Amino acid sequence: MLSSTCLMGCSRTCSRILGLSLGTAALFAAGANVALLFPNWDVSYLLRGLIGRHAMLGSGLWGGGLMVFTAAALISMMGWRCCCFSMSAPCWNMLIALLSSVLALLGALISFITSGVALKDGPFCMFDVSSFNQTQAWKYGYPFKDLYNRNYLYDRSLWSSVCLEPSKAVIWHVSFFSILLGISLLQLLLGVIHFINSLLSLFCSLCEK
Repeated sequence: MLSSTCLMGCSRTCSRILGLSLGTAALFAAGANVALLFPNWDVSYLLRGLIGRHAMLGSGLWGGGLMVFTAAALISMMGWRCCCFSMSAPCWNMLIALLSSVLALLGALISFITSGVALKDGPFCMFDVSSFNQTQAWKYGYPFKDLYNRNYLYDRSLWSSVCLEPSKAVIWHVSFFSILLGISLLQLLLGVIHFINSLLSLFCSLCEK
């Protein structure tokens, strides 16, 4: 009985830490996605619809942001036994804990996949599409997406020579999507830890009965 009580206490402490960590990570994910909507902190690109589809998808806002933050709030309330969780049955609390883990994992996974694809495709920017003996022409698109012979992530000489507008478009794209990728990876790790913690707590409550 004593060991079960200690394990439940450790589980609640773990939930408090994980809830705070996931909530903080969700806020950073949302902030990184917001930054991607304003290249060089210029609102004109968003107003003109010149933002890439990966940033406009907003997976860092609603996936790694809202979904993970909602899960973090539930996890924190269970850890501190706030509101209705103070009087709920242990099995019901653990069921909510498992569902919140799945919600956090799903949101983080969506953000992780989107960030990976965005880094692979490269930034949305204005580039020169003229070919030999043709008039110089520019358009907005993904100049690195079909560049099979060179990887722009490793060849930094392309960063300033291909994208003409926005200035430093590649650096902005790579920096913030790399941040999103790292945050979502951390969220996935924390979600897995909380899922395992919830399972242990559920088994503990069943054994105690």
